[in-house]
Amino acid sequence: LTLQQFVQLMDNFVGEDISLPTVRRLTTFIKGEYKQTEEEKTKQREKVHHMNHMAQRKQLVEALFEKWDSSACGSLDLEEVVTVLSTFKGGTGNGALLKAREHLFSRYPQLSRVGKLSPKAFQTFLELIASELTGNEDETIVNLVKFLTTSVEQSHNKSLQSSARRKWLQDIQEAAETSGTSMEPVYKAVIKALSQDMEAHGDNKRISAYLAVLEENWLSPEQGQVHLRYVACTADDAPYVLNQVLHRDMKGVSFAVIDQGKPIYVPRVQLHGNIHFWNSDRPEEERKGSLLVLPLYDAHWRVFGILGLDTLRDQSHKSIFLTHEITFYEGVCHAFSRAYHHICMRENVLQVAVKALDWLCPRTPSLDAVTTYLVTPGKDKNYALCKVITTDNTGHKEIHSSPVFLLREENLLRGYLFKCTDSSEVTLASVYGEYHIAVPLHDLSRKTLGIFDISIGQHKKLPPQEQKDLQKMLKMAQAACSEVLQRSLEEREPTQVLEAEHVSDVRHAEILFYRFMLQELRECA
Repeated sequence: LTLQQFVQLMDNFVGEDISLPTVRRLTTFIKGEYKQTEEEKTKQREKVHHMNHMAQRKQLVEALFEKWDSSACGSLDLEEVVTVLSTFKGGTGNGALLKAREHLFSRYPQLSRVGKLSPKAFQTFLELIASELTGNEDETIVNLVKFLTTSVEQSHNKSLQSSARRKWLQDIQEAAETSGTSMEPVYKAVIKALSQDMEAHGDNKRISAYLAVLEENWLSPEQGQVHLRYVACTADDAPYVLNQVLHRDMKGVSFAVIDQGKPIYVPRVQLHGNIHFWNSDRPEEERKGSLLVLPLYDAHWRVFGILGLDTLRDQSHKSIFLTHEITFYEGVCHAFSRAYHHICMRENVLQVAVKALDWLCPRTPSLDAVTTYLVTPGKDKNYALCKVITTDNTGHKEIHSSPVFLLREENLLRGYLFKCTDSSEVTLASVYGEYHIAVPLHDLSRKTLGIFDISIGQHKKLPPQEQKDLQKMLKMAQAACSEVLQRSLEEREPTQVLEAEHVSDVRHAEILFYRFMLQELRECA
């Protein structure tokens, strides 16, 4: 238990009406009765040391990754890393390098196909190499990091360019983390990053940019099972591009990018012959320029959309894309993918909560209301609580499409919600005679991801059967949320248990709660 968790546990145990002398007697009792053996103390110290050690290692490797990823594209070329590592200690560890590479492919099967290392896969690779080499593993990793650090150099100007680009990419992630479940701020951050980079490092070329994501094609399946919907673009192109749908049987290179999983660069669109022009009013003589289409990958390196850029609005002879620009656009794709799937994850958690409440409300008439919050970072590291669902005692739900944020300093009467978030433990409170149970939903590291604020009115506790149903709902909701989070990990392929789960992610999230409920019933049968 952390200090906050211990305090919250004691607070729940003693309740609100207990006298100060009783609290003192309880404190004296715990001090006298709590015993910890030397073996337990040693194990605890070792655990803390290990956690600190692993955090330092992660920080060390992340700094190395950032140095190598000078263009901020979010991944490293595996073959390039292997080539450099093959000269480590004069090539004497190449046998260990090959074994580590085999183990890496078994852990990340998609790597043999795409050849790109994420920060996590990069750290895993170094750890696998160190485990195969003789000697102390920690010392070997430090030596590997030193070796790889000295093998890459960066000019001052390139360093400044990289720093600026990282800031713009970070803005995309921050937009995702602070927008509730809305994608619009992310789209705006992507277009802004592309525009800022073009002004600073792109010779002020005039570009058009657009994002399109794959959707299932229910209306016209004869044109293909999926189509591309254009969800964002530069302002001047919105009348022609936004919300347009591209099918496989239409002109364009986008589906070739999706099928091949590689960017396609067309330096002269007027000579290509297979380019789709959304603005049909554009004169033939103005249909000149460069086109670049890049794939958008998820954590498992599956393509889910495209980022397109063209210079048709720039009639100068310099309207081509340079290598450093293309590499940065790959970084934008990576940043957008992380942001996009972060919001998809939150939407999926929201769907789990909706289904959990659908199941609970008819079974618990004593509940007055349930308000669901998601935790979102705030300014100066002060988080906010984003209200996403309000449910009344009839089971009627209001899903808040526009974010409603609660800040600690502005909501003193809702202090129990922030206690619950801080401690990641159940918190009991009474506000104006109304009793509340705040229950956290945990992420994979047991930090608070969201909160159910359950109001039980004037009752100090629920009837036994309703309490049992509430506990069952919370258990299944937590299991379903953990599954949602697990599915986003790059080293784990999604698994399905029920036939109905072979559907899109949002539909899958709707089913997850009932899947765990069914599994529970099977185990109890």
